[in-house]
Amino acid sequence: MDLTVPQYAYMFGFLQADGHLAKGVGQKGRLSVEISARDVGLLRAFQKLTPYYSSITERTRSTNFAETHTAAVWSLCSLEARTTLNALGLPYGRKSKTIAPPNVEFSRRDYLRGLIDADGSVGFTSKGFPFVSLTTASTAIASCLRDYGRDATRAERSLKRNARDGIYNVLYMMEVAQRLVADLYYPGCLSLERKHTAAEALADWVRPAGMRAAHTQRRWTEDEDRILLKLNSPMGAAEVLGRTTQSCNLRLWRLRNGHVPKPSDH
Repeated sequence: MDLTVPQYAYMFGFLQADGHLAKGVGQKGRLSVEISARDVGLLRAFQKLTPYYSSITERTRSTNFAETHTAAVWSLCSLEARTTLNALGLPYGRKSKTIAPPNVEFSRRDYLRGLIDADGSVGFTSKGFPFVSLTTASTAIASCLRDYGRDATRAERSLKRNARDGIYNVLYMMEVAQRLVADLYYPGCLSLERKHTAAEALADWVRPAGMRAAHTQRRWTEDEDRILLKLNSPMGAAEVLGRTTQSCNLRLWRLRNGHVPKPSDH
């Protein structure tokens, strides 16, 4: 399973988020993936990519969200296949907080698309604004998307767990979401068909006339920090640096209290 190959990188990301690796007696065990029957085409693609016997079955059951729900389940029992996946970073049992990007070379955008197809969302908000998001309990996974999103869109995201359930929700909206989705869901890539369709729809969105563009944060430089510390006056520094007094006051407080490193002397 060469994760530099886009299809395998995508497949591994999807399995980390939505697959379940279970141990049985002795060397027995099973990898299973259960998704909506409407997405069974993706499981068939996984089956073709896997050089071991596997099966796809369907089951219908009652759920909290619908009277009946039909799911497709892909099952793979090969010990060699399970050993390979486990070594790459798919743990046995519960895994939400422990999964992390592979420690081998891999295709980042395909891997992240797999994670988003399994545990993320692509589409429009109730107000009609484009967005893409990923929910995860893993700091390593959230950091991977944040870093890739910064490289692909130049948009910074801070990571903070939701106070209610301890989950990260890494969210991109508007033009930033359009740029990231266009990069992740490129023509011909392996993906959930319905999410690829949603990704293509995002490209048609145009910011409404008169709607203000999002504010882009201006980073502090070492030279600005030196001037701020030398003047020791937020109001005076604001005039010299072309910043707000509030911004200068907060930065000065952070410098004095060690929340950001002081500029080097030269």
